[in-house]
Amino acid sequence: MASHRKTVVRLLARIGAFVLAAVLALILIIRFVNPPYSSLMIADALAGRTLKHRWVALQDISPHLVRAIVTFEDARFCSHWGVDWNAVEDAIERAGKRGVGPRGASTIAMQTAKNLFLWPRRSYVRKAIEIPLAYVMSALWPKRRMLEIYLNIAQWGSGVFGIEAAARHHFRTSAAKLTLRQSAQLAAALPNPHVRSAGRPGPKTRALARRMEQRLKQGGAPLDCIYAK
Repeated sequence: MASHRKTVVRLLARIGAFVLAAVLALILIIRFVNPPYSSLMIADALAGRTLKHRWVALQDISPHLVRAIVTFEDARFCSHWGVDWNAVEDAIERAGKRGVGPRGASTIAMQTAKNLFLWPRRSYVRKAIEIPLAYVMSALWPKRRMLEIYLNIAQWGSGVFGIEAAARHHFRTSAAKLTLRQSAQLAAALPNPHVRSAGRPGPKTRALARRMEQRLKQGGAPLDCIYAK
């Protein structure tokens, strides 16, 4: 019995080591090669949804959209390396006051890890995998590459993946031509694209987008790690 347990443990350890090595190799490859699909795209395709997706380089995405996404999804994107622990502490403090679980602390790196490799349903298991993946990806990818991948796999509706498909689906324009208002509406819809529509926002989403637009006119998050001065 003891020898059988040792055999099982060794087998599991080998499988774990193989999976870890495969993921690390895949992350290294993705630094230079655009991933054709993400785990969320595959899940939508298996559910029978038609996918809308077209890859676009970061330099061909409107700076309005880039600033909007960084400002409202991960304002300290340029200053942390995968996980923003200040945001985590803030989320825990807010959750304690409201009596609910902590939300709103996911960085762009963490969301990229989830969208690319994991599953959408919240769980401690997913978060336990997501955080180290975010650190590894941040160590191996430049900030520009991280943001480029995120914007190309983020979901903006049922079957709508990536900012180019989102711009065409919601506004019949390209990612390069998105205006400040359109960018604010896309940012407002991003946390829950199955409920909030960027192209046809409801009253709450429209009001949120307007507040975002006003904030962007006043500045926004620093983008020095994305646009060299």
